[in-house]
Amino acid sequence: MKADMAGPSRWARRLGFCGLIPFVSLAALLWVARPDDWPLAKMALLGYGATISSFLGAIHWGLVMPEGPAQPASSLLWGVVPSLLGWAALLLGDAPGLLLIAALLWACFAVDRALFPRYQLQAWLPMRLRLTLVASLSCLAGAAALL
Repeated sequence: MKADMAGPSRWARRLGFCGLIPFVSLAALLWVARPDDWPLAKMALLGYGATISSFLGAIHWGLVMPEGPAQPASSLLWGVVPSLLGWAALLLGDAPGLLLIAALLWACFAVDRALFPRYQLQAWLPMRLRLTLVASLSCLAGAAALL
């Protein structure tokens, strides 16, 4: 498969960038809403971040499934790490949880940057970088609003 053929389709780009709407809008809401309205917004932002992190880990299981018994244990192990850390972020709650999610999003990008070339998926990395940047900045902004 040629690398330029493995890039995100128009639909993947649209859906990926639409996936930023909850990050940006919930972080902004924490800055403009009254503190009485924060509980739902902060729970929603943290929960969404944990969900997206879990999704990013699961991609690695999908990548190795076709390899049958030769599935690399490291990819399977990494595939569950974002879910576990996302769950830990939910337990931390508030600003600490959002800071963990921001760091986790960058860890997911770093792993993808290292592993995507193996699957000829490096054409996805520019979009992943933009998505990671906006999502993590949203988590940081949300955490800052709560401090």
